[in-house]
Amino acid sequence: MKPTIRDVARMAEVSISTVSRVMNAPNSVVESKRNRVMEAVERLRYQPNSFARGLIYKKSFTLGLLIPDIENLYFAGVIRGMQDACIKLGYSLMICNTDRDKERLLSYIDNFHEKQVDGIVFASDVLYPEYHDKLVGCRIPFVLVSSHSDEFHIPSVEVDDEAAAYDAVKFLIDLGHKDIGMIGFNHDNSVSGPPRYEGFVRALTESGLQQNIVKSKYASHRFEHAYQAAHELFTDYPELTAVFCVADEFAMGTISYLKDRNILVPGQVSVIGFDNLRMSSMFIPKLTTIAQPIYELGYRAAEKLHELLTTGEVQVLNEKMEHKLIVRESTREK
Repeated sequence: MKPTIRDVARMAEVSISTVSRVMNAPNSVVESKRNRVMEAVERLRYQPNSFARGLIYKKSFTLGLLIPDIENLYFAGVIRGMQDACIKLGYSLMICNTDRDKERLLSYIDNFHEKQVDGIVFASDVLYPEYHDKLVGCRIPFVLVSSHSDEFHIPSVEVDDEAAAYDAVKFLIDLGHKDIGMIGFNHDNSVSGPPRYEGFVRALTESGLQQNIVKSKYASHRFEHAYQAAHELFTDYPELTAVFCVADEFAMGTISYLKDRNILVPGQVSVIGFDNLRMSSMFIPKLTTIAQPIYELGYRAAEKLHELLTTGEVQVLNEKMEHKLIVRESTREK
């Protein structure tokens, strides 16, 4: 039969409560007893029952993660960071892919509630009022990663999208480019689209290049959408010598379009991306991009949720992490 906590207590000659403390707060038990318990655990090959542990502590030791597109490589980094943090903090992780479908997302919140997850990380999507009200109604603590809310006071961790976009466009300007376009996210369903556009506008305005502000096209979230947006952008503004893309996947779509039109990158057009996905250094040409600390964002989101769960609050409500310009092969001086 599978050994129980009673068997461990009997072999170690301690109480059941002492075994429990060794499993959950080992430093609270004197070393001699702790060593006896751990020796018994090893000899019996005892594994704590997480369900029973949850009943005792009224916690499931499980976190939920809502992501909008599991095929997007950005979220692989976020998931990896969050998973590593969960292992360190003693949680399991449940992942749900929403496909940016409101009904599906709301049903996942119900599923998380039924499975009694301790908290949820809500990633890279707009926190619509119905999402907020649903989470609050289910009494599930949650934090935002690569997102924020201007309407609700919700803990979040992200980069400063406006400042990062500004740095990308300013880099193109410093290379001598004066005809600069942008391929951005649709503003109506993107939390990062508006601030990245604002960074684009600020950089152009400060340099007296306001005429370029209109030279922007919008795509959804995929390579093929950016390819089509690049076609529209260069059809309307063939004089462009540089393009700021708000995602690396968009930069890849843009470069592919230009290559199909025999336009050299960076010989004729410089292209800068945003994210620093793993593929950005494998693509040809290697992408110049704005690096987000993707892994660290996921890791920090789990830590922030743990802080909220254990203390009832967070020290920093809206946390900004550092971005970095990575110069590779897709840009050059004009």
